[in-house]
Amino acid sequence: MKDACLIEKEMIHHRPVLQKEVLRLLEPGNGPTVFVDATLGEGGYAELFLETFPGVVVLGVDRDIAIMEISRKRLHRFGSRVHFFNMWFDHFFGEYSYLFAGRPDRILFDLGISRYHFEEGNRGFSFGRDESLDMRLGPDIEVNAADIINTYSADDLSRIFGQYGEERYSYRIARAIVREREKQPITGSGRLAEIIRAAVPARVRYGGRIHPATRCFQALRIEVNSELVRLESAIADAFHVVKEGGRIGVISYHSLEDRIVKHFFRNKNKDCTCPPELPMCQCGGKRECVILTRKPVRPDEDEIRENHAARSARLRVAEKIFPERTSKGKEKR
Repeated sequence: MKDACLIEKEMIHHRPVLQKEVLRLLEPGNGPTVFVDATLGEGGYAELFLETFPGVVVLGVDRDIAIMEISRKRLHRFGSRVHFFNMWFDHFFGEYSYLFAGRPDRILFDLGISRYHFEEGNRGFSFGRDESLDMRLGPDIEVNAADIINTYSADDLSRIFGQYGEERYSYRIARAIVREREKQPITGSGRLAEIIRAAVPARVRYGGRIHPATRCFQALRIEVNSELVRLESAIADAFHVVKEGGRIGVISYHSLEDRIVKHFFRNKNKDCTCPPELPMCQCGGKRECVILTRKPVRPDEDEIRENHAARSARLRVAEKIFPERTSKGKEKR
């Protein structure tokens, strides 16, 4: 039998960020509440809500079966109050009515990936050691990170690094990768990180706040798992299925994710979505949500000191409202 401390180490790597703020902004009302943890991971937020609110039932969604097994162990004591769904969150919300009876009251997305994937995933998310370049979060994905690195053109690699990683030296890095893979296929995260590091200017290589490979690794992970496309689809379907008066919270860790969430909530907060050149509203638009976070909620200095991974976290929350009024046929103001 494994030592209890070892089991605890295996089970818990992730420390949920912005815990107090998430509890305050997504606090359920009295009575039974369906809470969807759309990115279950190791079960940190699910455990937080199950412990704090006795009436909560959690629907935990995660495509990665390995990390879901960790959360099963962590949440086992809550019995039938937890239901597990091993699937992509965009598929979950798209098929929600077939999967669970009763619309959710609260939904939380904690985007990005868990510390588990960096520390023990062994799929190339980490460049601190040499791992196989995979980065797939689900076995149904056919193309992995090594396939992309070794087959995409320099232009396509540059586009990915620039668009998804916002990497300033994207083409310079892409050309270096193409040169090196002609000598020998690039199959390990350690070698890829060194190629990227050598490709950037010395001032970036030695003077930057983050490792020079950070943005490119992020971009690769997004490309492999279609993360931004999935997010756009998932948040739209999640808003459709959540109850009127229900709330959706999204924690993002980079500007691309945050921009999608911000624009989605703002559009749902508008009375009219017609093009600005139209003098009269034609869309019959109805405001569908109230934004509860005028600006994204950020962790304070104390939390960042205790949990360095929280430094880039941004929380946005919106409440779905019943659309009572229409502006169709009225002059736009």
